[in-house]
Amino acid sequence: MTTHDPIPARLAALKAMSVNELKAEWQVLFGAAAPNNSRSYLEGRLAYRIQELTHGGLDRETRRMLDLLADEVDGVLNRKSQIADPRNPVAGTRLVREWSGVEHTITVLRNGFEWQGRPYKSLSAIAKAITGTHWNGYRFFGLRERKRGER
Repeated sequence: MTTHDPIPARLAALKAMSVNELKAEWQVLFGAAAPNNSRSYLEGRLAYRIQELTHGGLDRETRRMLDLLADEVDGVLNRKSQIADPRNPVAGTRLVREWSGVEHTITVLRNGFEWQGRPYKSLSAIAKAITGTHWNGYRFFGLRERKRGER
């Protein structure tokens, strides 16, 4: 198998290789020894690597998001930022809520919210500043999770 072969041919060739040949191919494509002897793992990872080298890998933002997801699954918070809540509208959206006869306008930022010229990390913090009591910010501003099947 050469790097000039079409991708489908290279992927098909992986199926015909022995585990030792897969490990040798790993050394060529990754520049390091294969981590284990699992045929299915080696085939799958090599197939991905062949395509990654040909078409390019994941962009930086996608890799960052996957790292954050992995941290959440593992219960580890090593990174400074966390994944945005899916209930958050897109950055630039304005949320308007009237409270005690006063209209409050909140702007959704990429990493938080802005109210009265000040940044906030959560809608709950803004709701507390407005009302003086603890509120679920999403509920206070009329945002909720969509139910399955709802658009």
